[in-house]
Amino acid sequence: MTSLDPAIADRLKRTDDGLVPAIVQQYDTGEVLMMAWMDNEALHRTLTTGRATYWSRSRNEYWVKGETSGNPQHVHEVRLDCDGDTLLLKVDQVGVACHTGARTCFDDGLLSA
Repeated sequence: MTSLDPAIADRLKRTDDGLVPAIVQQYDTGEVLMMAWMDNEALHRTLTTGRATYWSRSRNEYWVKGETSGNPQHVHEVRLDCDGDTLLLKVDQVGVACHTGARTCFDDGLLSA
């Protein structure tokens, strides 16, 4: 059972497996850092601790960004889009955001100019 405020939970539109995509952005520059997944509990933990917490689909567990890498995300604000199906986290990223060691997960993803 999650402790997420029911007023917030009711606004979320989730995937069939109960997840909502979360786009993560550097709060002061607008740089897009990464995308991750959250469920009610991950969102609750993020809102109450100020540390970005996500659901890992591959490991089937929660993870706090930076807990093992030393590259935490300190949350400045969390927003819900107009459809209720995507979250935007504005964070202060310490170090790199991507598991590859790149600043963002989008550094090598240019498909066209």
